[in-house]
This record gives sequence, C-alpha cells and structure tokens, in this order.
Amino acid sequence: MIVVTGATGQLGRLIVEKLVTRVPVDRVAVSVRDMQKAQELAARGVRVRKGDFTDPKSLAHAFEGASQVLLVSSNAAAYGGDPLAQHRAAIGAARAAGARRIVYTSHMAASRSSAFPPMLDHAATEQMLGESGLAWTALRNGFYAASAMFLLEQALRTGVFEAPADGRVSWTAHADLAEAAAVILTSEGQYDGPTPPLTAAQALDFGALCDIASSLLGRPLRRSTVSEDEMRAKLSARGMPASAVAMSLGLYRASHNGEFAAVDPTLQKLLGRAPASMREVIAEKLGRTAWPRAGKSPT
Repeated sequence: MIVVTGATGQLGRLIVEKLVTRVPVDRVAVSVRDMQKAQELAARGVRVRKGDFTDPKSLAHAFEGASQVLLVSSNAAAYGGDPLAQHRAAIGAARAAGARRIVYTSHMAASRSSAFPPMLDHAATEQMLGESGLAWTALRNGFYAASAMFLLEQALRTGVFEAPADGRVSWTAHADLAEAAAVILTSEGQYDGPTPPLTAAQALDFGALCDIASSLLGRPLRRSTVSEDEMRAKLSARGMPASAVAMSLGLYRASHNGEFAAVDPTLQKLLGRAPASMREVIAEKLGRTAWPRAGKSPT
C-alpha cells in the first residue's frame, strides 16, 4: 500500500489523484490531520486515517500496512514549528510500520549552504533518509510556479513588482510534479536517492515574468528593484514576522546566486510530454481572475 501524507494540501491531493489512475484505489491510503477535508478521497475508496507529524502514535496507525510512504515536506517552520522533528517522526513511523521505501518531496536546491532557509531543512531531511536504513527517493522538485503567482499577485493589481535583485528560477507547476511523483512511486527502483532536478524547460527571473504578464494583460507590469534593507522595512511595516521576512529575502538572494536556475529534461521524460510553461501558468491564472487595471479599484 502507498501512504501519502499531507493529502489535503495542494501537492499531496494532486499526487493522490494521479496515483489512483495508475494503481487500484485500494492500494492508496492517506494520512491527514483533518479527516473532514479528506472525505472526498474516502468516498472514492482511498483509505483515510488521521495522522499528525507531532503525534507519532497517530502515524503508527496511519502508516499501517505501508509498503511506501510519500512524505510531503512539513511547512511547520511557517508557524514556528520544527519541520525536522516532524520529518524524523514520520521516517521513524514509516520504518516501524514496515515500509520498504520513502519518497520525499525535496527541492532542486536542497543544500546545507543555501541562502534560502527551507533548503537547509531539505538537505538535513535527505541526510536522515540516507541514515534510515530504508530505500528512499528525494524528489528534487523545481520551485513551485504557484509561489511565483503568489508573489506577483499584488503587482498584477498595481502594475509594479517591487523586490530586491533576483535571478532565474525554474518555476514548475504542481500538477506536473504530482504526476512525476506518481510515476516514481509506481516505478520502484527507477530512482534511488536524490533525483535530477525536476523542472520545467525554462528558468526565468521576475523581470521576464513581468514581461510575460504584460503581454497577456495588454498593459505594462514594471519590475522595480529595491535594496534588501528597503524591502525588509516594507515587509516589517506590513506586520510580517521576522522569520518570514528572512525567508522572503533569502529567496531573492538565493535566486540571485543562481541556486534555482538549473533546468533538466528528467521531468519531461517522466511525463512523456513538455511540462507547463510559465506563460501557460500565468495565462491560466489571468483567465480565472479579472485583475483590475493599475490605479483602479476592483469592481
């Protein structure tokens, strides 16, 4: 049985949806904190059990019968928690449950020297996996395209994207990464340890994203570069916690250093088609939302 954690989140749910098209539904189970959010999956025949990374006893029940566990990385750091403690608990529970393999949603830039704090946690988790005694695969996912859209959201309204100097990033769609995860989960032995970078075909900086959005909107979207100190002051004035400010600034610094610039054909090979481009991602977003023109209030 393949057990997927975080199955009510954006990536986890998509992985489950891709999995049930590749294996019988009774071979798929999910471990979730809020079972009510997984009722749709239960109705489709997926085994749903409560599992919380902060409660190892719940994980023992949620992982029961697992041959593989898909460990979606914790976002506990965003709430003052310890993602490494949670990952350690999940790895221990998978081992205790008799799972033979863990597949972990890592990142293309996982490193102990990254300027972007989450990459340090990914690197440390990969080390834990290597020491676990289990077979493991780290999905070195490209940077989520949804993150770019989140960061561009205000600029799409105001016409100006303001941030420190950045660099090229291989933005990659959740749906493509979820499908690749399903392929790897159902192809044991194809990838052991870290995968090559699972990325779309292009790496683009925010200036290029603004240009794409401008061409789709039919109006200018300007890229404005500010210093880190100025950006820190602006984010702090909005009430953003210091840890979140550091993470935000680290993203721009790491991209400027080239940490997210790699592109690789592995994702396309896994999918058997070209991954979604950022032009397609932005066009889809703009097609769903009537963004007002700069300087005007939403109607």
